[in-house]
Amino acid sequence: MDVRLTDEQRQLRTAAARLADELGPGSVADLDDAQRRARLDKAVETSGWRALRSDGASGIEVALVAEEFGRGLVDVAFLGPVLADDLRGRSDGDDSRWTVAVEDRAIDARGSDRVLLVAEGSLRGARTGEIAAGADLTRDAATVSSDPEPLGELSAARQTRWHALAVTATTADLLGTARGAQQLAVDYAKVREQYGHTIGSYQAVAHLLAANQALIEGSISVLRYAAWAVDELPAADALRAARVAKLYTARAARTVCETAIQAHGGIGNTWECLAHVYLRRALTSIELFPVGLKEIDHGLS
Repeated sequence: MDVRLTDEQRQLRTAAARLADELGPGSVADLDDAQRRARLDKAVETSGWRALRSDGASGIEVALVAEEFGRGLVDVAFLGPVLADDLRGRSDGDDSRWTVAVEDRAIDARGSDRVLLVAEGSLRGARTGEIAAGADLTRDAATVSSDPEPLGELSAARQTRWHALAVTATTADLLGTARGAQQLAVDYAKVREQYGHTIGSYQAVAHLLAANQALIEGSISVLRYAAWAVDELPAADALRAARVAKLYTARAARTVCETAIQAHGGIGNTWECLAHVYLRRALTSIELFPVGLKEIDHGLS
């Protein structure tokens, strides 16, 4: 495994990061800016990133975009459509916007009118229904409104490899969310003063943020391996790598996001502080294609 990114992969990451920085929400109030979100949605659609797998992109490239979108709290659909694209590919004459379901609920469903349901050995399609309330303020879930219709069969290996991609992509979103929350806390610690000094100069705060950075670096390592494994290892091995990465990163991201709130002090518990938006997104991503210790035979405790 070569851990270095290619020139094209670095350019993809840079482009995704720039888009997230320029059009992602910079405040909680921005989440209600429909015009900003419309521009962001158009930019993501124009980029073709929702059809990365149809264009031959690797698991690494999907993970790079998902990570930067998590970091920037990108609040238009990406994860659901790109996972649907991996299953369906492009269909001429079909203008529907597809997402996927987890436990009969359409995920990342903003703007989607169709949903794919993956069952044992089969693929079914249905219409998305009403938006369902949830903790995540940046992504919508929806009900499944119609009786699913059969779309085809999936081999066990194909379904396992898709599952590995799904777990890896949610892990990438978690890593990005942790990075965004960490940066928010670091930036605040550099400017907030107490007793004549910035709070980041005090060990109590500095050590918390340093410990968080160590968790993030560990998450980067396990995610990179899992993203590489999606296309390079046998399906069962790829899924196991994804599960290990998800379990580690889920724990790390929750810790980082909760610590970011703590680092903000009293203001961290207010609606106006973005820290809770990061935590909400992390908690939601943890529950998308969830992983428990019982699914990992060794290596973590």
